[in-house]
Parts: sequence; C-alpha cells; structure tokens
Amino acid sequence: MWYFIFSKTFKQLKPKPQVHQGVELETPPSGLEREFHTLFNSDALQFLSELISTFQAEVDKVLNLRVLRKVQLDLTGELPGFLKDTAHIRNDPSWRVSPVPDRLHCRHVDVGDLSPCDTQRLIIGLKSTAQGLQIDFDDGNCPTYRNQIKGIYNVYQAVHNQFQDVPPISQAPVLMLRPRAWNMVEHNMMVNGREVPGPLFDFGLLMFHNAKLLLQNQSGPFFYLSKVESYMEARLWSQIFFWTEKKLGLPAGCIKATVLIECVLASFEMEEILYELKEHSAGLNCGIWDYSASFVNKFGHRADFLLPDRSKYVDMEKRFLHSYMDLLVQTCHRRGALATGGMAALLLPRDKESDLYKTVLRTVTRLKLLEIRAGVDGFMVYDMDLIEPMQKLFQLHSHGQNQLLQLREDITVTPEDLLTMPAGGVTLYGLRYNIAVGVLFIEAWLSGRGHFFYLGKVEDSATAEISRSQVWQWIRHQVRLEDDGTVVTRALVKLTLRNTDLFSTSTLFRDKQRLMTAVSVFIEIVQKNVFPEFLTTYLNLDHTFLSSQSQHENGQPDMVPKARL
Repeated sequence: MWYFIFSKTFKQLKPKPQVHQGVELETPPSGLEREFHTLFNSDALQFLSELISTFQAEVDKVLNLRVLRKVQLDLTGELPGFLKDTAHIRNDPSWRVSPVPDRLHCRHVDVGDLSPCDTQRLIIGLKSTAQGLQIDFDDGNCPTYRNQIKGIYNVYQAVHNQFQDVPPISQAPVLMLRPRAWNMVEHNMMVNGREVPGPLFDFGLLMFHNAKLLLQNQSGPFFYLSKVESYMEARLWSQIFFWTEKKLGLPAGCIKATVLIECVLASFEMEEILYELKEHSAGLNCGIWDYSASFVNKFGHRADFLLPDRSKYVDMEKRFLHSYMDLLVQTCHRRGALATGGMAALLLPRDKESDLYKTVLRTVTRLKLLEIRAGVDGFMVYDMDLIEPMQKLFQLHSHGQNQLLQLREDITVTPEDLLTMPAGGVTLYGLRYNIAVGVLFIEAWLSGRGHFFYLGKVEDSATAEISRSQVWQWIRHQVRLEDDGTVVTRALVKLTLRNTDLFSTSTLFRDKQRLMTAVSVFIEIVQKNVFPEFLTTYLNLDHTFLSSQSQHENGQPDMVPKARL
C-alpha cells in the first residue's frame, strides 16, 4: 500500500517496500532502523510468512463466522444461550486445564494498559512490585508502524535484559503479552498479496524473538487474548500455539494464555473456550466496558437492550455484570483455571493527605474488594501507586497465592441473569461525558496514542467503545434525557459538542485541526445506520487514521487528514 505525504512545501513518495520471499514490508520509520533490522531479519520474516500463510484462511473463517452469527441473531430475533451441541463439555466434571507455571500462581495485581512503546513507563513497571505487567498492544495502544516496532523492540530489550538498572526478566514482574485482536489489520506488511492479521504480526514477532529466553527463565511466554467471541476462535488460537511451539522447538503447552471475555456471546461459551485451550490456558478475565459495549454491538438496535447512562447506572454490582463475573469465577475454578478481574482506571492524586486522595482510594478499594469477594485471583490497576495498597487488600481478604479453592458452588447463573439490562435513563452529564471520551480518544488515536487521561481516569479503547456505543444507541432509540425530557438526536449531540470546552486546551492550529477532525469522525460514527462493530477497526481502516499515521511516523507536522490515494 502506498501513502503520499503532503506538506506545505513539498510532496514526497515513500521508498519502495522491502520484499522477502512473498513478504512485502514497508521500510522502517525514521529513527527506528536498528530496531527494524533487529526484528525483521530473514529468519523472522520466514517464520512470519509461514505463520500467516498457514492460518490466514482460518482467520478469515472465524471472522466470517462472526458475521454469520450476527446475521442469524438479527434475522431471527433470538437471544444467545448455552450451546446444546457442546453440553457434553459442560456436563463432564472430569476435565481440567493444565496446571500453570509457578510464576502465574500469584498475580494479585497486574499493571494494565501498559503501552509497550512507552519506554519510560515500561521501565518503571519492570522495577515495580507488581506481580505482572499487561504489555498491551490492544486497548491502550495505537498501532502505528512506529509504535508497533518500538513496542515489540522494547519487549525484546526487556526479555534480553538490555535495559539498565532493571531486574532480569526472571525477577521482574511477569510479562503478559497482549497482541491486537482479530479485528485489527497490519497495513505495513503483506504476505501473499494481502495485508496481514494484526494479532499474528504481533504474536509472531514476540514469540520468535523472546519465547526461548522467556521459557529458560521460567517467565513465559504468557499472553492475553483480546475480544475472543467463541470457542471456535479459542480453537484457532490453540492451533496457532501448537504450530508455533513445534516450529520453534518449544515444549507443547508451554505457551499460556488468559482469554478476555469481552463479548456477551463469549460469556455463554466460557467452559468451551477453556476446553479448547486447556493445554495452554492461564484462565479467563472479566472487565466492564468492552463487555458492556458488546451488548450494543450485538443487540443495540433492539429496544429491550437499551443500556442506560453508564456514569450513573452501570457498574459491576448490576445483575448482568455481577452474574457475568460470578459465572466466570465459577467456571474457571471448576476447571482449575485462574480468574482475573478488570482494571482500576482511577488515578490517585499526588497529594496523599488530600481528601480527594482518600476518596479515590476508598472508591478503588470498594470496587476491588467486590471482585476479591467474588473469588477473582487477581486484577489490574493503571496507576502504579495503587499496586501496594491493592496487594495489601488482597492479602487481607484472600487466602494464599490465589482463590482457586473458592468454587462458588453457591451460585447458578441463567441466560436471563446475563441478559437483563439495568434499569435507568440517560442524563445530560452522561451524554456529555460519553461524547468527550469518544472525541478525545479519536483525537489521541490520530496523534498516535492509544489512551489519554480525563477527569482523574485513564481512558482507552474500551471506554471509547462504550462511550460511542451509547451515543449511537441513544440516538437510534430517540431516548429522552432525565433532566428535561429532551430527545437525544444528532442535532443535540452537535449542540452539546459546541457547548463543551474540548477546544479550550488546544492552542496550536494543528491541534485544533486534529480535534475538529476527531469531532467529525465521532459525529460520523454515531449516526451510521449500521453500527460499526469496532471503533478501532473503523479508525484503522479509515483514511483519517492512515493519513495521520503517515505524517506522524515521518516526523512531519499533523495536518488535516487527506484521502488515502
């Protein structure tokens, strides 16, 4: 794919891509030549080519199955349930996942949303007392070519102990590597004439350069798998893991993966997902915002699934969410797998003596105590100052390294429990908040960043997904605000945008232009007749991201994005 980069004074055509045995790879971003040539040596390219060639057709299949399932739900109006065809798996009490390595037994507190291209934060994380680091190429990362190369190379440096004054990988927090999800494509590499699946690009490079050393140090390779929607997708990952282990001469089953249950459809297939990955499973993870957004994704056009204001009516204590967490813990512990909770997005104020600091800490403590009492074996925080107090909380309210013995046999979760939307309406504050998060995420993405900070929280693609999903759904169903009965329409969204202070912090012309572009994209996406399945897919395939990405990576000033040529 060719990109033309324009400035006020010149027009430049990028150098020709490198071609290696069926692999077409864009030339390295300026300043990353050493990293590029370290990662993309001939052996690595050969491995990537074989990996992608072997599994491209299967990736196409699972993505088509997603489309088919959505069409079936729309045409029939049916609701998901526990699958009849796999009842024998759920009803067989004998099977268990393979035991996890020692380093995964106790992961009370991981650092989440750690974008690997952020070298400084990665180093701080490696020096921290966290038990694990979520090395996030997905939710908290913007996958520009520069960011991917820098991030994968930073992992390489961490594993090969090339960072100064950082503990060796055998003593540092364990790396939980999170490649992109199946909806993401890597534009800068082609194999057999096709752009490659983003997760195979990330996974392949991470495995090729780090797996053997991680294994030697009893520190991996460990992964998070994002946005898995069915057991068929888990089966594909299992096939990829077995193939990779054999190809790299690794013991079968040495790769361990935690599947993030971020889709309502997957909540009905958790046992099957564990079963498909039983040799490679490190457990399941539950979180709030991607999972909540999936209801709009799958059922948002149905009035029965109107999701109320998340800032007021949606939290893990609501029936559909606490049932999901209870079922996840019960399922995992029944099969000997670890269950992990979501990420605390709140940021602690600097002043530890302030009332605000105490309020934030109390809020995080209450929410995480809810997860501990549900039986989770660990969870994530973004703010590293929360590591120590949350570890103490875990030690105080749990027993031992994990809670695998908490089988939660006291609960029974029904499809109705999982599908009952919370009561509540929509507020003007909630509308403003969702609009701000959606727009500011798009602006961050166009700047090459995958997360940002707003009103004392870290916001990433998960919160952006629920934000834009709710605005789309409220417009679609013409809901009325609790405040004054005003109907939520496209015109109201535009008026609300004009009355916000989003532009007040933008002083440079290019910043204002980029923010105006983000506003335009947000308006465009929330008024679509057909709901765009993933915000990141929309941005990743849209010309606005591609053009801005090209400018950003060549060190040129950001400008109004132009059409892809």
